Amino acid sequence: MVLIVDDIKANIIALKKTLELHDIDVDTAESGEEALKKILKTDYCLIIMDVQMPGLDGFEVVKILSGNKRTKDIPVIFLSALNIEKKYIFKGYETGAVEYITKPVDSDLLMLKVKTFLKLYEQQRELKGIKELLSKEIIIRKEAQDNLEIKIAERTKELVLKNEELEMKNHELQQFSWVVSHDLNEPIRKIQIFIKIIKELYLADDAKAVDYVNRTIKSAERMQTLITDLLAYSRLSSQVKPEVTDLNVVLQEVLSDFDYLIERKNATIKSNELPTIDSIPSQLRQVFQNLIGNALKFSGNSQHPLIEITSELISNKSFESPTSPEGKFCRITVKDNGIGFDEIYLDRIFIIFQSLNDRQSYEGTGIGLAIAKKIIEKHNGLITAKSQVGKGASFIIILPLKYE
Repeated sequence: MVLIVDDIKANIIALKKTLELHDIDVDTAESGEEALKKILKTDYCLIIMDVQMPGLDGFEVVKILSGNKRTKDIPVIFLSALNIEKKYIFKGYETGAVEYITKPVDSDLLMLKVKTFLKLYEQQRELKGIKELLSKEIIIRKEAQDNLEIKIAERTKELVLKNEELEMKNHELQQFSWVVSHDLNEPIRKIQIFIKIIKELYLADDAKAVDYVNRTIKSAERMQTLITDLLAYSRLSSQVKPEVTDLNVVLQEVLSDFDYLIERKNATIKSNELPTIDSIPSQLRQVFQNLIGNALKFSGNSQHPLIEITSELISNKSFESPTSPEGKFCRITVKDNGIGFDEIYLDRIFIIFQSLNDRQSYEGTGIGLAIAKKIIEKHNGLITAKSQVGKGASFIIILPLKYE
């Protein structure tokens, strides 16, 4: 069951009707205090919480929930029409919410996220049931007579295999959920910024307003493409046809998405000419977005970020391959001057949900580099990194010019 918490009854009715149209059981509360009382009595698989409420606001309610062992794992989606500044969005994630959505809400995207978390809840509950069943089987095995031990061992082995399979599916679902809630934030915020500029500054039809509108439409189109491709990729059934891709165009699209952060951090981006290759452009855009986003995020406080993207043709599929003008592979390096990492953790950084840094200091999910690695391997390529603590990092990618 999903709990909707909002002090405005009209908002509750609209959202409740939307969820019920998708056959989702809904409960409601009109204040933070009422919500806490209901949560103590009922098990909810998801809470959709308004931020601005009299009495206990949304942030305070989630903070209380995160301190309780029974309620700390209930996923919470914040909805807000007033607190849309970045500091409130960051605060929402810091208090323990899994998503922060600003109004007006795209109902299709909201339903996609709601269904994802409901499916995750069902998978986790099924996993818990199997683990409990496995524990009972182990107890029976220890207490059984010798002539029953073989059958019990076979049953236990079967349950262990099913448990491992379910955990793998659960991890895949978590990956998909985090992609939807994290990696799509940037184009969504881009759309919001441009629409706000148009609303507040341009009331008449002029060239600047038209330019912002066109850029907004472009961001929306890229967001929709990203949603489609990631949904297919998350199900491991993506059979997208490769196409001739100018990596310079892909890189410029990524830098355009990051222009606000680049300007705010006074970052310098340098790049030489990148090759044109056969690829799935939306997926390579995701790779560049993750690597450049990390370089900006882990830039440290001592100096302005410097990010260098270089490319060279090489003769064979190897990190140590010599350069060759006639090479059939390219070696792309994304180098930064940030905080770096100890290379003894090199294998760990490409594993899903692994992070080498304090998540309170550096926002992140521990999934970006894992996705980058899977995409590069899907393109029959290689990826690695070189780094020293405090001396930046270099991520090295090997890609074939022709997709095979």
